[in-house]
Amino acid sequence: MNAFEVTGSEATRRFCGYLERHRDRIPNYRYYQEEGWPIGSGDVESLVKQINQRTKISGASWKAERVPQVLAPRCAYLNGMLSPQQYFSL
Repeated sequence: MNAFEVTGSEATRRFCGYLERHRDRIPNYRYYQEEGWPIGSGDVESLVKQINQRTKISGASWKAERVPQVLAPRCAYLNGMLSPQQYFSL
């Protein structure tokens, strides 16, 4: 904070005040990085793309309220955690 305070500008003073007031709400990104946690949005964006792809089956159209019912078994199947043999005799 001292590095910011040297400028002495009003904007800098307000910024430092904001950081002080919200100190307990601001994540410690260095700690999370050291613990190996992802801190960027890339992982979430990638997951959203995967879910989007997994609900897009050729010729299918889903109502928003039905997506969870379709998504869970489809994800399990695509991740190798569910096989048709468990439910159908082939």
